[in-house]
Amino acid sequence: MAAPMELFCWSGGWGLPSVDLDSLAVLTYARFTGAPLKVYKITNPWRSPSGTLPALRTSHGEVISVPHKIITHLRKEKYNADYDLSARQGADTLAFMSLLEEKLLPVLIHTFWVDTKNYVEVTRKWYAEAMPFPLNFFLPGRMQRQFMERLQLLCGEHRPENEEELEKELYQEARECLTLLSQRLGSQKFFFGDAPASLDAFVFGYLAPLLQARLPSGRLQAHLRGLHNLCAYCAHILSLYFPWDGAEVPPPRQTPAGPEAEEEPYRRRNQVLSVLAGLAAMAGYALLSGIVSIQRAAPARAPGTRSLSMADEEEDE
Repeated sequence: MAAPMELFCWSGGWGLPSVDLDSLAVLTYARFTGAPLKVYKITNPWRSPSGTLPALRTSHGEVISVPHKIITHLRKEKYNADYDLSARQGADTLAFMSLLEEKLLPVLIHTFWVDTKNYVEVTRKWYAEAMPFPLNFFLPGRMQRQFMERLQLLCGEHRPENEEELEKELYQEARECLTLLSQRLGSQKFFFGDAPASLDAFVFGYLAPLLQARLPSGRLQAHLRGLHNLCAYCAHILSLYFPWDGAEVPPPRQTPAGPEAEEEPYRRRNQVLSVLAGLAAMAGYALLSGIVSIQRAAPARAPGTRSLSMADEEEDE
């Protein structure tokens, strides 16, 4: 019997099953299709088989870490949310996915990872509190740099040099994208009727964190909240497919077997090793940066004694 497929993703917060856009999109697609995944919601990406989140370990042991490739693999395993779509609807899916990638995703990255108030008070705060020590000291900053590099790639070479002009242009395009999504959805339950498709998974994965997070700087969030059909759409998916994952007080559940259910001796060992590794890293940084220096003191001598070399010189004379 083949091993079950395992999905590793960021854990939940803000009333959502996951706070990460990509993890939430993959989780939602899996719920839409009923894919039999063993899900591990973790806060340490180094415990993922790929070192990143989300990641899927297939029944054959292959590890996939790109959201689109994860969904492609699920389709190959006969869990296809787009099976009943027409050729035109398939073309619309590709067009809207491109629109999300080019117009909405850059602003979402800017909102959560570049905007100073949002990053300090919401994003970094959540990850620093959720991650284990010592990762919470340096990993959120590393993730921010990775997202800023991703934003530069998404914006391309033809972006305005002035940061204010770039920000204004990005937010204007994102508002137009949200308005277009609202018009396309209309009064339907999902974008292509009464059944969800892959487009719905990505739209929900992108919109739900923007809608749910308590952002001190929420210009795009305010525009989204004014589009009532998109708000109702997100609430509908959350209540229908994640009735307990998005609840404020989830029901008691047994601890799952797997990476999060270590035996106590191993858990204590890992905690001790993590502390030692953190102390070693901080000590190494202090030495390399010159904050702490080690000076070798001359050994103390008894009164009236001289060094061996001086004694030798006198004997030679």
